Amino acid sequence: MTDKNTLKKTATLAAAGLVVTGALLAGCGESKATPMDDQYSGNSGETQQSQEEQPQSSGSVSGDSGDSADSSNGSSSDSSSTTSDKKDTGNYKDGDYSINGQYGPIGEDSIDVHLTIKDGNVENVEIVGHPFTTISKNHQNAFAKAINGVVDGKPLKDLKVDKVAGASWTSEAFNKALEIARQEASIQE
Repeated sequence: MTDKNTLKKTATLAAAGLVVTGALLAGCGESKATPMDDQYSGNSGETQQSQEEQPQSSGSVSGDSGDSADSSNGSSSDSSSTTSDKKDTGNYKDGDYSINGQYGPIGEDSIDVHLTIKDGNVENVEIVGHPFTTISKNHQNAFAKAINGVVDGKPLKDLKVDKVAGASWTSEAFNKALEIARQEASIQE
């Protein structure tokens, strides 16, 4: 009888080890972000009416300068792009900027980052999460509640967050989105 119990314990421990190993390897996924350049970017499956009720969820990138039409086109239609084709000059246009940040082992989670920039500072941030799992949803919700207290009023230049509200991957995706926002908001000289 003890051989069967030992065998069961060994099998259980081996299975637990595989789960832990899989979870650790899942951390190897890389975050990426892309400018949201059309009305359907980052659509969470909500109805069109609920999308229209959220004015910052339009998925557009716009600035208040005369060349805002150029910035509304985004940088690339390639959804795997992690950069804008614009250069970060450190001098930023006021405006609203929307970027989709993807993360997870296979990019299954994403957040839409809606930034309002004024006088080179982050005036407001809105996060719309698109979680793949309940755990992701919990992290995204906690991050969304905490992020304004961390970045509002801070200069956009060189802004980077550490783990916010225990959400490390969401924080990484947000940092990638900030990189794109700096490029998209940059006044090209």
